[in-house]
Amino acid sequence: MNQSRMLRILITGVSTGLGRALAEAALAAGHAVAGTVRRQEDVAVFEALHPERARALVLDVTQLDAAAPAVAALERDFGPIDALVNNAGYGHEGTMEESSLEELRRQFDVNVFGAVAMMKAVLPWMRRRRSGRILNITSMAGLVGLPGVSFYSGSKFALEGISESMDKELSSLGIRVTAVAPGSFRTDWAGRSMVRAARSIPDYDASFDPVRKRRQEASGQQRGDPARAAQVLLEVLGSDSPPQHLVLGKDALKLLDAAQTQRASERARWETVSRSTDHE
Repeated sequence: MNQSRMLRILITGVSTGLGRALAEAALAAGHAVAGTVRRQEDVAVFEALHPERARALVLDVTQLDAAAPAVAALERDFGPIDALVNNAGYGHEGTMEESSLEELRRQFDVNVFGAVAMMKAVLPWMRRRRSGRILNITSMAGLVGLPGVSFYSGSKFALEGISESMDKELSSLGIRVTAVAPGSFRTDWAGRSMVRAARSIPDYDASFDPVRKRRQEASGQQRGDPARAAQVLLEVLGSDSPPQHLVLGKDALKLLDAAQTQRASERARWETVSRSTDHE
């Protein structure tokens, strides 16, 4: 994709965090940005970033039937959407046993089904043009299961898998899909944006309470810089050979490296068993 021309980028969740940082970086680079917000009062705030190239639309990504009409209106009034960045999402913290099925359903509604609905909405337009980029913001927790965020981890693992399969389905049509897995960035993810399940089972006190305490204390002090991440994402959007998976942050790399080493060791230890299940 030629980044020297102005791109029209649709970003979900531009009020705060990485979505906001990317929107500001894209606008500063001369691109046009349509961003989804949850509240009507946030529309004017976002559009004030640029009087001509910033467009806000009130959209709850869990309202799945609203995605296609919203994208069609943007294609008509804003212009052809060159790139979709699925950034809208939230974190859920709690042990699996202490968290409700309703909380799991809500987590997947936002982090998975909402993202898929947005992709389904933009793809017919991108296919006609034989051009497009999709970035799905996942998490290091979507590459390595982390204790205390099993629902969140599951939703991001799902989005990682969907993204990789989609890239293989769409690359011959000129459309590329990248799953972006950030580590800990200085956003509101672990603060006011985090939904925390109530504690109810004392057996988890010793293992989980320290994890929750550390995460709360680290909120706002994370090493990851959203502004730097935004510049990287713009580079990916402009790349002729974008990656299927991109990890952001030293902490995420360290976690993934350790997990891959452990998985390779476990695979080798059980390889004979793995090979024993085929027909002779």
